Amino acid sequence: MDVELARHQWEEGRRAVQRARGDHRRYRQLLGEVDAVTASLTRRIGQVFTLEDLTAVYESADRWVLDSIHEAFPDLVPTEASTVANAAFDAYSRRASDYRP
Repeated sequence: MDVELARHQWEEGRRAVQRARGDHRRYRQLLGEVDAVTASLTRRIGQVFTLEDLTAVYESADRWVLDSIHEAFPDLVPTEASTVANAAFDAYSRRASDYRP
């Protein structure tokens, strides 16, 4: 996957989470799920990485994101896992060694 395409999808996820601010319950839940996925990213990719490294992990995210959310919130049926994943990757991308806004 192209890094720029991935970044676009990640930004869309961040914006979707931000649009949920008016619904406090949903927004808090989304933020919690983003935190869970971000913690999984930290374990998977570490602290030093490039956007290309992160994009490679993103390509397989559909395999582990739901598990990460379920581990953190066992009673929750995630309905916005794609949005959550994209928002988490967007936040994490800012830590990349080659990040440029």
